[in-house]
Amino acid sequence: MIHAKAYSAASATSPLALDTIPRRETTEHDVQIEILYCGICHSDLHTVRNEWSSVMATTYPCVPGHEIVGRVTAVGAAVNLFKPGEMVGVGCLVDSDHNCPSCQANLEQFCQNATFTYNSPDKHLGGVTYGGYSESIVVDEQFVLRVPGNLDLAGVAPLLCAGITTYSPMRRWGDLKGKKVGVVGLGGLGHMGVKFARAFGARVVVFTTSPGKKDDALRLGAHEVIISTDAEQMRQHAGSFDFILDTISADHDINAYLQMLSLDGNITLVGAPEKPLPVSAFALIFGRKSLSGSLIGGIRETQEMLDFCGEHNIIADVEVIPIQKVNEAYQRMVESDVKYRFSIDMASLKSD
Repeated sequence: MIHAKAYSAASATSPLALDTIPRRETTEHDVQIEILYCGICHSDLHTVRNEWSSVMATTYPCVPGHEIVGRVTAVGAAVNLFKPGEMVGVGCLVDSDHNCPSCQANLEQFCQNATFTYNSPDKHLGGVTYGGYSESIVVDEQFVLRVPGNLDLAGVAPLLCAGITTYSPMRRWGDLKGKKVGVVGLGGLGHMGVKFARAFGARVVVFTTSPGKKDDALRLGAHEVIISTDAEQMRQHAGSFDFILDTISADHDINAYLQMLSLDGNITLVGAPEKPLPVSAFALIFGRKSLSGSLIGGIRETQEMLDFCGEHNIIADVEVIPIQKVNEAYQRMVESDVKYRFSIDMASLKSD
């Protein structure tokens, strides 16, 4: 067993603090990774504070982090996909049963026996898995991703969750070239949605309640910005969108955005509001519209996304912080005081 430095939470009300966690020795199919950067996802905060207890209760101590970029330091005897020294990524999954229909369809995120990167049953050591707020991690080679060499690593880290979460539904919807695509919200997910929609050749429109975000939305690639609290702006665009990506995690009126869709248009939810959203049947029926959801992506699609980012020079907009500022970053994230993701420089862990 390997002992690694990490930052963990001891309870739902505890700050993250320095800890030591176990990592398994590298088995024949494993890749050992020195973590260089780890993005901070809103899911980290929800899990640390046990805010999703009705769906997935948190086991403490909890080490979050599923946006991991690092350097391979060792590989098992049977590993042939990676070698020491290579730059790699690890996202929200570190294993699955490999055999179920979802796994066979390269949709490991829907495997009933998927092992998530943290707070998931650890079939090797017992207890639960520990995530990327750590100096190292050991992962099955099938769940390790190759990182394009031309991209800044700090900005790559959030691609492993925020990137694939927004890329997957757009890619699945089909050819977006020339289509009118809306992105609701301009935060950690929304800013990636704008970048991908623009790269796919869509006409990109951002919906926001904050007029102050207009310039940033245009900088990120939006062609137009709609202030969603302005009834006249909303009316002018009614019935004109082919696809809308809804990234909002707070309560909001989904029916207002259903009215924006054209015939056979779709809204896909990637945000996760705590309370159910009331949906008008008439808003769906008139226009044959659809409302769907999407959860990250499988390993093959995540690699496709990283390759696409390499080709189009796409990374997340990040503020790089030392691990010692993670609790401050959590509070700032609650206050939406970040443009647009935090990325932890894990070299800072060495100073603790």
